[in-house]
Amino acid sequence: MKPTVYFISGLGANEKAFSFLDVSFCNPVFVQWITPLPKETLPEYALRLKQQITDPKAFVVGLSFGGMLATEMAKQNPAQKTILISSNKTTEEFPKLLKLGKYIPVYKWISDKRMKKSSPFVALFLGATGKAEKLVQLQIVKDTNPQFTKWAIEAILHWKNMVTPNNIIHIHGTADKLLPYSLVKANYTIKGATHLMIMDRAKEISDLLKEIIHQ
Repeated sequence: MKPTVYFISGLGANEKAFSFLDVSFCNPVFVQWITPLPKETLPEYALRLKQQITDPKAFVVGLSFGGMLATEMAKQNPAQKTILISSNKTTEEFPKLLKLGKYIPVYKWISDKRMKKSSPFVALFLGATGKAEKLVQLQIVKDTNPQFTKWAIEAILHWKNMVTPNNIIHIHGTADKLLPYSLVKANYTIKGATHLMIMDRAKEISDLLKEIIHQ
């Protein structure tokens, strides 16, 4: 019997973020975003999102921002088996440049229209390399709701987690520009992989997920 695995995508993205993975080894369930409440924190949002995960001993795979949410879920439920991809577990693993945004909130001053127009730059920073991967990556960025993005950035910058739950396994690429490898403590390393290695290193990630989940 195949295990059920819940996938939480990155900032504002949907299941397209996982479209290059081979998930035939499991029954995938893609967690859907819900509208954040006014001034809702990252931990508060994570607990509301967790209502979509019905199995208390579930496998949860969190990508980037989704990994931060999965970390908060793991703190509340030690029975949950959590796998982070291109993410971070604590505030200490953020780069200094990202932390600076807490005190100089440039994202608040950018109009929704301009945020949409900046998508090619954002996509370049995320790092997909193949033609097909770049097209999907660009579409994901374009489809992102600017209001959700601004809320999420605010929530990330004010996230104060200092606890790494024991029920987390972390997979990270050494060429990640957004969340540098040198700052995180990863259990599995993908050499030369970028922040969006889930697309252009999909086979390696798929094989690793299968191995971890079937252990």
